[in-house]
Amino acid sequence: MLKNIALPLLLSVLSLSAMAEQTELQNDPTEAQSATDNNGYIVDDLYLFMHTGPGKNYRILGSVEAGSPITILNAEQDNFIQIRDDKAREGWVESQFVTSEPGLRQRLDSANLALSDSSNELNTLQSQIPQLEQANLQLQQDNEALKNNIAELEQALEAQVEASKNKAQTEQHMLLSYGGGIAIAGILIGVILTLVLSRRKRYDGWA
Repeated sequence: MLKNIALPLLLSVLSLSAMAEQTELQNDPTEAQSATDNNGYIVDDLYLFMHTGPGKNYRILGSVEAGSPITILNAEQDNFIQIRDDKAREGWVESQFVTSEPGLRQRLDSANLALSDSSNELNTLQSQIPQLEQANLQLQQDNEALKNNIAELEQALEAQVEASKNKAQTEQHMLLSYGGGIAIAGILIGVILTLVLSRRKRYDGWA
């Protein structure tokens, strides 16, 4: 099912890319000439003979498969052009059967290769799903544990603040109590001293 959907899409993309490249070559004659002088393809649906020279009267070296990629070695001569095929053979073929655009076979091979890469990537991603789910579950558990830890720390901090506040209040009360006790003791001592001194004066007067 995936191949039935992806293959036409890939072929369409490759066709659009080829059209874009052809448009760019048409807009830039220098680049078009360079591409024509170096790279090309044998047109599809053709059984083409390669000759030793620029003409059919020259000896046949062999046949070139339709859609084969080639390297153009020489300019056109008598409707023939010198090429090097994908088997590293050099010879002459009719120029009308040479094109700068890849044939259907090359585009199909490219599409199959792209589809194979996509399928492999998809399989890799699918194989990683259980690990990702496990990692996600572990992260959720860690997150929950962190939330609980934060809540406990907040409670402990509140308790510590409350304990410090109570301790400060207790110390303040103790200081006030000590101060009050000291003040009362001072008053009592003063009263006692006053009474003692008063009695002494009386005794001294009687004497």
